[in-house]
Amino acid sequence: MQDLNSVFMIGRMVRDAELKYTNTGYAILNFSIASNRSVKKDEQWQDVVSFFNCTIFGKRAESIAQYMTKGKQLAIDGALSQDRWTDKDGNKRNVVKILVDKVQFIGGKPQQAAAVAPAASADPDPDVVPIADNFDDDIPF
Repeated sequence: MQDLNSVFMIGRMVRDAELKYTNTGYAILNFSIASNRSVKKDEQWQDVVSFFNCTIFGKRAESIAQYMTKGKQLAIDGALSQDRWTDKDGNKRNVVKILVDKVQFIGGKPQQAAAVAPAASADPDPDVVPIADNFDDDIPF
């Protein structure tokens, strides 16, 4: 019987993703996300942040690399993987990362707290449809 190894997580990009290629030209996209959870400690709730390293391979990595920038909120679906090695001093090392199968962008960069709305321009945006002041005239019932 095969065990279950599945991860679904929502978080924000910690830094811009890094796209690399193997000697044979295979794409590897590495990035990290931060995910918050609330923990009750001494009758108060506190946010605890966890950071996770993630990897995407192949064509998928190449196609989304340009959109994977610091601050973007995304949902990932994948599996945990453990890399093991011995460092130059003979110490056994390991790291757990998420091998990502699916990525869904669910938000942009967080807005600045003191963001100022842009001033109205003399040239109206052709993609913006003005909203009528009196909606009653437009309703057919």
